[in-house]
Amino acid sequence: MIKDILLVGVGSFLGGSLRMIISKYVQLAIVGSFPLGTMVVNVLGCFLIGIFSSLPTGNGGVSPAVRLLLMTGFCGGFTTFSTFMNEHATLLKGGDGFMLSSLYLIASLVLGFIALLAGRQIVLSLQ
Repeated sequence: MIKDILLVGVGSFLGGSLRMIISKYVQLAIVGSFPLGTMVVNVLGCFLIGIFSSLPTGNGGVSPAVRLLLMTGFCGGFTTFSTFMNEHATLLKGGDGFMLSSLYLIASLVLGFIALLAGRQIVLSLQ
């Protein structure tokens, strides 16, 4: 368990650090307030988790430790949006795929936005 925690921690540190660098420099390169840096990181993270989740496992493939480092650690630190999209794609494969994945997608976006607004409101009401 300690080894897994360290793998995720190292991956998260690298992913989070790279996210900050890419996002910052992309944002500096544009004029305006559109969050292009975040969008670039999210799309790149989706591309990377698509690669990592498709790598073969087992004999001659990627070990569970490397998958943990890359997917949970690096991609999780880089952007949880990539994990969200990967889970959405995984749900599409199931028997109730379209309905279940649509519910997950819509509920995550709506509830996440409501939670953000609630958190902001709590802080604003305490000021």
